[in-house]
Amino acid sequence: MSAVEGGPAGGGISATNVAILGIVGGLVGIYLASILNDITATTYFSFFGGIGAILAGVWGADAVRRVCSYGLGTGVPSIGMVALGMGIVAAIFGLALCYVINIPVVLGPIIAFIVAAIIGLIMGTMANKILNMNIPIMERCMVEIAGAGCLVMIALCVTISGTLVFESHVATDITILTSVVQTGFIALIFIGGAMIILHPFNACLGPDESQDRTLYVGVEKGGIIMALSGVASLMVLGVIPAALTIVIGLLIWIVYFTKFINLTKRDAHKVIGTGLLPTEEELQ
Repeated sequence: MSAVEGGPAGGGISATNVAILGIVGGLVGIYLASILNDITATTYFSFFGGIGAILAGVWGADAVRRVCSYGLGTGVPSIGMVALGMGIVAAIFGLALCYVINIPVVLGPIIAFIVAAIIGLIMGTMANKILNMNIPIMERCMVEIAGAGCLVMIALCVTISGTLVFESHVATDITILTSVVQTGFIALIFIGGAMIILHPFNACLGPDESQDRTLYVGVEKGGIIMALSGVASLMVLGVIPAALTIVIGLLIWIVYFTKFINLTKRDAHKVIGTGLLPTEEELQ
């Protein structure tokens, strides 16, 4: 199997700058939510996790865009699900390891990110060396996609639970295990996180695909998933923290969906209103 029909994707923002935005933004969102909640003894700042998930997800979407531009149009959904598969394994490993060996929970996201990068490198190497896909940037992009997926998963877990604590010896403590995994919300954020990463290029691929329009889809999709995570957090954190997450997520969605529509009109040859379909009598 070889992907040789495409080529490198261009764009106004370099891959390195998008990676910096995703890594720093994702980690900052995760840590702001956790630390500010701990300092104030509230869960009002959990929405920062959602913002971190969006920034990390946009990084993942850009990596998918770059690797799939080599001719993997039909493989976009698959590579997005692979990203979250690697990401969720690394995320749970990193967060759970802190509980198992009793180290500070703040180390969890860093450990998880490193593990995700290693898994991504192995997967990328196998794709090129064993499956002979022959994509020059496969290894790098798989590292990026896995890392982005990991940060998205952790960030959305924090958005719902308000904490980085995976498990606690105190039964009454809110933890990621009890509020996200055991409740089944882990499935919601798995699919939702994958949509942030895989959907943008899948929706915009083609000869008129552009980086800004594709990434705007990632942001608006992230806004929807952030709002849905807020709905899930109603059962965990209460009305005020959940409402903050829902409102901010919906505002992000509205703003960036509008931007996406404007860029679609910019890139389209012509945008016309076709009206209603003609009736049978009108066709005769």
